[in-house]
Amino acid sequence: PQRMSCGYILCTVLLSVAVLLAVTVTGAILFMNHYHTPVTESPPVISTNPEEANALVTIEKADSSRINIFIDPNCPDAAGTFGRLEGLQTSLLRAVTDHDAEAKATKSQQKALLVTVADEVAKLLTHAVQLRADCDGLKKGHSAMGQELSALQGEQGRLIQVSRGWEHRMVLFGDSTLLSPCHGGRPRLKADLQRAPARGARPRGCSNGSRPRDCFDIYASGQQEDGIYSIFPTHYPAGFQVYCDMTTDGGGWTV
Repeated sequence: PQRMSCGYILCTVLLSVAVLLAVTVTGAILFMNHYHTPVTESPPVISTNPEEANALVTIEKADSSRINIFIDPNCPDAAGTFGRLEGLQTSLLRAVTDHDAEAKATKSQQKALLVTVADEVAKLLTHAVQLRADCDGLKKGHSAMGQELSALQGEQGRLIQVSRGWEHRMVLFGDSTLLSPCHGGRPRLKADLQRAPARGARPRGCSNGSRPRDCFDIYASGQQEDGIYSIFPTHYPAGFQVYCDMTTDGGGWTV
């Protein structure tokens, strides 16, 4: 029992010494980490740079390290800052509102312009269709006029040929118009014109008193046989004898 008590006491003492030693070493380490030996240093040199507009301040330490600081001469004011922020926000909101209004107005103008353009395009298309129809009508009319002109030119050519064929034997007197039918006696031969007329013989008018102006008047009166007839043109009322061709191209030609 005495040996056990002595051993217990000894163990307790040794354990206490170990705990105390550990606490002492830990405290010494912590103290050494937080404790700095006071070092005498020269104060830093503060200088300004007058060449900078923002008043640059340079702080030069004893170890030759430098710190450059820009000082704003306008110190911030809480009330002024909030006022500027509110004004900026209001201006921004106004700008956004104006932009939206301009965008809506622009869209409305563009929509109205598109509607106007669509209406004008529809009118132009209608006008183009009408112009095309008119052009087709003009082409048809031009073609018809061309055909009629060709027909007239052909008729004119035919008339020119007929007139040239009869020009050497047609003699027209005065303004030959259709008169009442008249002529007396039987027509004679064309050779009788070469004979000398009897002395004192003068052409006489028709028995009914009418005086034919040309062979056509005689033809219209019913005398439709070729021969010599007496005519009394307007410019020669005394009258004279001519040969009348009553068979070629309908008859009534004064030769």
